[in-house]
Amino acid sequence: MFGAALSMSMFITLVMPSFNIFSVGSTALALDKQLTYGFNSGWNPDDMFLSGANKPLKVLLKQDPQTGAATEPVHAYVFPVNARFPSGILHPKVLGAGSDVLSVEQGKINEASEAQGAVFLVRHGEHEGASYPYIENATATRGWTADAVLHAAGDANTSHAGAGKTIFVREGCWWCHTLLPEQTQDFQYFGAPPYLGDFNGESPTAFGSDRKAPDLLHVGSRNSSKEWMMMHFFNPRLVQPHSIMPRFDYLWGKTDADGNKIDYAAWRKEFVQYRNGERITPPEVPNYRSDSEIRYLIDFVLNLK
Repeated sequence: MFGAALSMSMFITLVMPSFNIFSVGSTALALDKQLTYGFNSGWNPDDMFLSGANKPLKVLLKQDPQTGAATEPVHAYVFPVNARFPSGILHPKVLGAGSDVLSVEQGKINEASEAQGAVFLVRHGEHEGASYPYIENATATRGWTADAVLHAAGDANTSHAGAGKTIFVREGCWWCHTLLPEQTQDFQYFGAPPYLGDFNGESPTAFGSDRKAPDLLHVGSRNSSKEWMMMHFFNPRLVQPHSIMPRFDYLWGKTDADGNKIDYAAWRKEFVQYRNGERITPPEVPNYRSDSEIRYLIDFVLNLK
């Protein structure tokens, strides 16, 4: 009886809400999150150690990847070869009525292939007299390839937010930070609460449950400084002397952006001297490599808008 009660409780908690989400339909934000984060950001056989492997890249395109001609800036979602597609691509019904039809008929998402890679866009279209956001497979509709889009965007316009969400989950950031401001005085500081349709196809949602620190749902709008984020993650006491947040300096890895070895022991010794008033300025935080885990995590946090 205990097993039956537990199973029923889990069914009510996890399965039944999904039907409500499907019936509401996806918002443009839900499509953005699916395409930014890709397949399951938690533990899965393709990424057993939660390193952020096989994740898409979100890029800001300012030129046509085929002709090189300047265009209106647009976000494109690049899935390199063998990067796992999110559920909205694999199972269009997850997108909700209207969005699913447009994504298949106009967006050609059913022609996308994980084995060949793909590039997606979030678009808006009309279906039965109503407007819906939908996903366009730009590889099929425009001939855009993953390599061409990444080359056109460049590293400066490329975000690893998909891998960063996996690091966010792995490091337990959601134990203290929620991604769900409440419909109370919360929204006056943390930003507007999300809509039900903002979560279609996202796995896991990373809502959090026991806020011990600020909500992060819109943190990228409140604070877009990469330098501040670097200081905060390397040692939170650099920006908030009484912070209880642990250091995440180890996410920098062994070397900095210039290939120099990071001497963590020496840095911490100098920081103690600064904290004790024995030096005027704190030690410099090393710049991170473009392929470091901290770059992924900061990209994810800055993408939360």
